[in-house]
This record gives sequence, structure tokens and C-alpha cells, in this order.
Amino acid sequence: NTIEFTGAFHATVVKQVRLTNPSSKTLVYNAILVGRDADDFSLPKGNTVTIAPKRKTSINVEFTSRFLRPAEAVLLLISKSVGGIAGATLTFSLKSEVNHIEPADILKCKSPCYEL
Repeated sequence: NTIEFTGAFHATVVKQVRLTNPSSKTLVYNAILVGRDADDFSLPKGNTVTIAPKRKTSINVEFTSRFLRPAEAVLLLISKSVGGIAGATLTFSLKSEVNHIEPADILKCKSPCYEL
């Protein structure tokens, strides 16, 4: 699965990843961001995700662009064994695209084009 983050340069884009626990036991995952641009992505609610039995939960992934080139990383959700029950390891590809640039400031300058 690929999650795409599209937004303005230096803007923060938030995406939600919805996780479902179909089992009758609680699942606990450790979330890790890896890859070339992993530092540009973050998990604001922490790296531990707990999903109650037969429930759904969402985790927020934030991206703030620092460069104009596309950023790439991978979100790994590694299950911790709780009471002998472990879920499957989940992976999500994270990709970004800068589609707009807002100027930080506008400066007006006057200067002669030609001087004798």
C-alpha cells in the first residue's frame, strides 16, 4: 500500500492509516519509519499502537516537506506478542509531492537598469 502526501512546500500534511483487528485478542504494534527521508515523516501520537479486539483504530502520519524533490520512506508496523498472540507485520510506502510553493516574503526593489 502506498500513502501519498501532496501539499505546498514547507507545509505539513497529515494522513491517517486505519488498522483493523479482526481477532478476539488485543494487538499491539510498534511503528517505525525507515528510509532515505524518514526524518521528514513523523508519528505525532507515538510509536506504539494498540488495537482492541474486533475494533478499528487510526494512526496519524505527518509529513513536512524540506526539499522540492519527492520524499520516500516506509512505515513498518511490527507486532508485539501479547499473551502469545502476534499480528502480521504491516508495511506502507510513504511518498510525497510538492505541488505548490508559497513565497515566504515579497521584496520590492528599485534600481536603475543602466547608468552612465
